[in-house]
Amino acid sequence: MRFKRRVCLAAAILTLATLALLGCNQSPDTREAKFLDKGRKEFQKKNYAVAILHFKNASAAKPWDAEPYYQLGLAYLAGSNFKSAAANFQKAVEVNPRHTGAQLRLAEMMATSSDKRDIEAAQKHAHGVLALLPEDPDALNVLGVTDLRLGKPESAQSYLERALRKSPNHLNSWAALAQVKLARKDVAGAENALLQASTHLPKSPEPRIYLGEFYLAHGRAPEAEQQFRQALTMDPKQGTALMDLGAMQAKAGQTDQAEQTYRQAAALPDRQYKPVHAQFLFQSGRRDQAVAEFERLAATDPADLNVRTKLVETYLALNRHGDAEKVLTAALRKNGLDQDALMRRSRIYLDSGKYTEAEADLNQVLHFRKDSAEAYYFLAKASQGLANPTKQKQELEEALNIDRTFLAARVDLAAALLAAKSPQPALTLLDEAPENQMNAAPRVLERNWALLALGKKDDARKGINRVLAAGKVPEALLQDAVLKLDQKDYSGARKSIEEALSRTPEDTRALFTLMQTYARQKQTPEAVQILKEYALKQPKSAVVQQFLGQILLTSGDRAGARKAFEAAKAARPGFVEADFSLAQLDAGEGKLDDAHKRISQVVSSHPDYKAAYLLLAQFEMTAGKIPAAIEQYRKVVALDGKDAMAFNALAYLLAQSKQPDEAMKYAQKAWGLAPDDPAVEDTMGWVYYQQGLYPLAVVQLEAANARQGTAVRKYHLAMAYLKAGKAERGHQMLEVALKMDPNLPEARVAREAFGAVAK
Repeated sequence: MRFKRRVCLAAAILTLATLALLGCNQSPDTREAKFLDKGRKEFQKKNYAVAILHFKNASAAKPWDAEPYYQLGLAYLAGSNFKSAAANFQKAVEVNPRHTGAQLRLAEMMATSSDKRDIEAAQKHAHGVLALLPEDPDALNVLGVTDLRLGKPESAQSYLERALRKSPNHLNSWAALAQVKLARKDVAGAENALLQASTHLPKSPEPRIYLGEFYLAHGRAPEAEQQFRQALTMDPKQGTALMDLGAMQAKAGQTDQAEQTYRQAAALPDRQYKPVHAQFLFQSGRRDQAVAEFERLAATDPADLNVRTKLVETYLALNRHGDAEKVLTAALRKNGLDQDALMRRSRIYLDSGKYTEAEADLNQVLHFRKDSAEAYYFLAKASQGLANPTKQKQELEEALNIDRTFLAARVDLAAALLAAKSPQPALTLLDEAPENQMNAAPRVLERNWALLALGKKDDARKGINRVLAAGKVPEALLQDAVLKLDQKDYSGARKSIEEALSRTPEDTRALFTLMQTYARQKQTPEAVQILKEYALKQPKSAVVQQFLGQILLTSGDRAGARKAFEAAKAARPGFVEADFSLAQLDAGEGKLDDAHKRISQVVSSHPDYKAAYLLLAQFEMTAGKIPAAIEQYRKVVALDGKDAMAFNALAYLLAQSKQPDEAMKYAQKAWGLAPDDPAVEDTMGWVYYQQGLYPLAVVQLEAANARQGTAVRKYHLAMAYLKAGKAERGHQMLEVALKMDPNLPEARVAREAFGAVAK
């Protein structure tokens, strides 16, 4: 039996080897054709992920042919991966500029962009198709749509009419022509275009749907319903018609009829309609029934990503974050490469303050999709939560490099620049936004802050008024208050702040501005009392309690501050800002062990939280544990390779610990990041001193003192002068330093170096 098994195994191996050899001997054309055929079959079955693998094999077999890239683009497009679809259509065009299918698809995708340059590029691709296929209706349709979007309705109409003369059954052109007519205020002409589409396509339900939607938009509900029902008579399984009819019934208060219509849609074989009845139940307030139906659908078809997404979103809407996380974690146990699950779980982690866990999921996404601007954007959110502004800015820049139209990333990066006291770069960044984003409220609001920071108050006022004209936006109300405060209109500022707080009660910036309206009138006790009363009304707001604690601590009420910080922790367990504040209170009261314990607990749950290591380093230094402080700074620079002050502190401590060679490595890193900072220059000079390079030490320490001559730096320079053979200048500098502060540790070291106690 063993012999037979070995013979069979050998035969199998030989067969596989023979097949592999035959495969290798196949021509590129044969291999490409085989994989294209397999890919098209999987595409027809809507197995897009499998189709993509086959099309990739086809492109590997014959990379100089455009067709596999075109098919890849179609598969990615069907799977809603628009970025990869566009990239493959572009590749197909580069390989073969005469591939009209790829040219058209690329043009159609670019025509939907909000960027004027993309729309103009779409026109070039469409003209390229027309050069090869004169009067092609799809190319003419693209030109009509793009001209309409570029504000040229007359030429748009001309292109579309040409397309329809060539192909009167071209539904997209009829629909686009109706849009052109509407843009030209010709409502009757738009209706006529859709009626003609119905005439030319008498057996197609789609023109009836377009016409029904037109009637619905113009308040002609009975005629709209008639068109939707005609479409359903032609095709009872027409999902769009059912959805339009259901929405119309729900709006009219016909709840029973709407539910029946949505049930019909949910029974369709197309997955996209499966959750619509459950969604209707949720929107109708029948939330338990909605959850039960979503759960049933998810259990019936675990591979249905749309249903899983809806289930997770429903859990989150009901504040059942734990259940949402369980669904995604279960999906990832089955498939650790499920990028959608990783992205969604990272969002839950971010919302619950689990920044390290969010980073892990997002980095996993980027391992497979290096061009995911969204993943970089949420990584920036995690870095912000972990108090790492340098990394936050890097990730926002990466997101914007990948997608320059990513408005949220642009606005957040501008906000980060403003926080770093760089208002002009922030303003420049916002002014580089695409043209269609110039009037977007988030951009205008962030631009207002940049203008205020630059003292351009008149320009800021225009921007604020523009937003407020559209509605009482809390951010604009706060900006209005800031300007009024500057103009000493205290009552006006308070009115705007109170209105802003009624909409966003946890906005501590508004609370601070409110306090300023009293402080400017020398009514600080009243401001504190108002804040206390406000916090009493927000007992479950961690951020409001934390803000109260910070204000009370500043005013000297340590007991009240501790009570507020504890309230913040109770309102949101794991709220690290409260832990930090309590640790600092402990340290200020001499309870260093308690402070150390608190921050160590933060580090254990948030190992990437840079600020925690910085605070631990301060505690170790206060306790005189320099080696332990050095280890904490090592962790900081490992987390953030661009924190100049952390590198500088590490270098200084190493120099003080008689480790000048290693200190120099970190001092040079700090120098490269902040060459004009006097603290960095002082550290560099002190490291040279410890290395015995006294002339170099003098040069660096003189530069540091020229910028900012603190007592410590003068002690360093005095000792460097002495060792460099300039004793007289050293004595003079020592006298100056002793007059500034004779009690510093450096004073004792300097006296010992000079060999005498200063008089």
